[in-house]
Amino acid sequence: MENKMSLIKIYNCKAITPSHILPDAMVIVKDGVIEEVTTNRIEITDAKEINGNGMYVSPGFIDLHTHGAGNHDFMDGSVEAYLEAARTHACHGTTLLFPTTLTSTNDALFKSFAKYEEACSRNHQGAAFGGIHLEGPYFAQSQCGAQDPKFLKKPVPSDYQEILSYTSHIVRWSIAPELPGALDLGCYLDKQGILPSIAHTDATYEEVQKAFDCGYRHITHFYSAMSGITRRNAFRYAGVIESGYLMDGMTIEIIADGIHVPKSLMQLAYKIKGAENIALVTDSMRAAGMPDGKSILGSIEEGQEVLIEDGVAKLPDRSAFAGSVATTDRLVRTATKIAEIPLCEAVRMTSATPARIMGIQQHKGSLQKGKDADLLLFNENIEIKMTMIKGNIVYENL
Repeated sequence: MENKMSLIKIYNCKAITPSHILPDAMVIVKDGVIEEVTTNRIEITDAKEINGNGMYVSPGFIDLHTHGAGNHDFMDGSVEAYLEAARTHACHGTTLLFPTTLTSTNDALFKSFAKYEEACSRNHQGAAFGGIHLEGPYFAQSQCGAQDPKFLKKPVPSDYQEILSYTSHIVRWSIAPELPGALDLGCYLDKQGILPSIAHTDATYEEVQKAFDCGYRHITHFYSAMSGITRRNAFRYAGVIESGYLMDGMTIEIIADGIHVPKSLMQLAYKIKGAENIALVTDSMRAAGMPDGKSILGSIEEGQEVLIEDGVAKLPDRSAFAGSVATTDRLVRTATKIAEIPLCEAVRMTSATPARIMGIQQHKGSLQKGKDADLLLFNENIEIKMTMIKGNIVYENL
């Protein structure tokens, strides 16, 4: 990694703010923090100068939900897996990611936790780690998706307290809120500043309302592995999808690879929820950033074989999707080129909105004075040409 320069000037670029694009802009970075974003011409001596060549400069992309990349999965239980996945994601514009686990044994989780802590101290060339996101094991059997059903269970205090006691780095936990004990768990997590999120669930609107009051204010991979309208004894009930639309205080995340959520549904979500309530996520597995062919979903030792083709992971018999291979640059490209969402809004959904969801908006998510200098340069096709994290250039292809 290039050593941090005390003063950096990025000029001749178009700066993306949450509301508009500044033409012919300049961004000044001092000691790893944004000092100025301006269209004025400022002469600075002793600064490293970077010519943006008319490209876009934007806040770094924040990925709230990723299982790995570069042929590595965070459940591999190795420091190398964390570091290599982070390095791959940085090359595609991610400056901050939240390593996500899969449903497994507690021992496998604890092994991953231990490697996370070691990887944090050694991660100098990849996307920074924002904390651990637990996906499962408290899910509905009927909506397990790619989660291994043999590890699914109901939340009981002795179990989740043991899991939480192994690390202080858990910042989010995805759970089916209709399970017995899930509301108590939501309240418990909320009091500790951990975000309980709704996922792999058959909850009704009424159950989501109760969950919302217990801290469940976010929905994991919207549209995937969740209930819509159902009929029970001839009566219709709204599900989690309808809840996400109806509840103003509920945020959602979308796997914006153009496949898990097609153009029409992305446009619907954007029209109803707005960029301020939607985070674009990769939910990527190890094959992100890798060529097509065979891969493994989950840990290298216990995962299942999958096939990568058509921009997505599939089961070997091609009967169902088996995971995303998206990177964050692809999310923005899909949102703008396919779903026809304005670039400012697409970038907002990969920066300012995820920062707000995780409560880190004071330091991350936008080009503003005083925030961390997590910056990107990319061209009209959203091809990343430079990734900077806190003033450190971790990827460059200018």
